[in-house]
Amino acid sequence: MRIPRVQSFSFLLAIIILVPCASFASNTSPEVPVVDGGIGPCRADFTVKDEAGKPIYDAKIKVTLRYGIFNKRKMDLEIGTNSDGKARIIGLPDSPKKPLEFQIKSGTVSKSVEDDPSANCTAVYEVTLSVH
Repeated sequence: MRIPRVQSFSFLLAIIILVPCASFASNTSPEVPVVDGGIGPCRADFTVKDEAGKPIYDAKIKVTLRYGIFNKRKMDLEIGTNSDGKARIIGLPDSPKKPLEFQIKSGTVSKSVEDDPSANCTAVYEVTLSVH
């Protein structure tokens, strides 16, 4: 039984097209999770790693934003890191009355990072969580 030429040609064409697409799809890194405070134009990017330098998945990053007249309004934001240990918080106020304090926690280990968006509107933090 012979395979018709049309079928073998279409099979070969499908392989030629799909093989490069499959390798491209496997090289993409996971999307960075983002949470939006919706108050201002500033942002903070985090990369959380352990003592050995390996990224920590689902490390929780929390911050409380105070805004409005006399800072009466407040908003609590929380986000978890992706498999690369990355997370981004956008929509931070550009001139808060007090610096923002980010609490980073994974399991029983935690660390706090302070940020003043009026001095650094696009902050980037490399956080290492280690057991004391």
